[in-house]
Amino acid sequence: MPTLAALVFPGFETLDFYGPIEMLGGHTPNDMTISIVAETLDPVPSVHETRTAVDRTFGNGTDYDLVLIPGGDAAPLDPINPALNDWIIETSQNAQIVMAVCTGTVLLATTGLLDGRRATTNKKDFTATVHHGPNTNWVKQARWIEDGKYFTSSGVSAGMDMALAVMAKLYGQEAADEIALGTEYEWHQDPIWDPFAQSAGLV
Repeated sequence: MPTLAALVFPGFETLDFYGPIEMLGGHTPNDMTISIVAETLDPVPSVHETRTAVDRTFGNGTDYDLVLIPGGDAAPLDPINPALNDWIIETSQNAQIVMAVCTGTVLLATTGLLDGRRATTNKKDFTATVHHGPNTNWVKQARWIEDGKYFTSSGVSAGMDMALAVMAKLYGQEAADEIALGTEYEWHQDPIWDPFAQSAGLV
């Protein structure tokens, strides 16, 4: 049974986190074991002030099969959080697949793990944030990007499309289609479908 570390930090974007969790958890014969991970065991407030209980802390280990990093305006980009970045680096190096949503991709880029790789992020905040990952090959128009074991997505709802792409990679297209159907979700399967890049003036 694969294990997923789902990171939270104060002010995380709610749908960045729970949208992918809905797609990743509980829908396949090999259900994932999902652990919500944070710096401490204190419940973590989202941007909407709803609090999420924490299962494990950074000190409880870095050995997971998959990693999910949400974004949000409160993502610790400047200044960075050294303890969080160290955990992301070690956990990502151990993982089979690393997923980041919205400015979570920029947070991942601050660790250097995306240096030389293609990645994308929220289009509305694109120009204001990507300088935090100067060695990442930022793609302005993409719903999500797969580069090696790293999956990165555009903003908020795009994380669900990315998560379904991960499920298709792990369990096959039919399994991912069944998840989309079961959640009554209209899955954008084309990774370059991105009308928001144009509305944000990026292309």
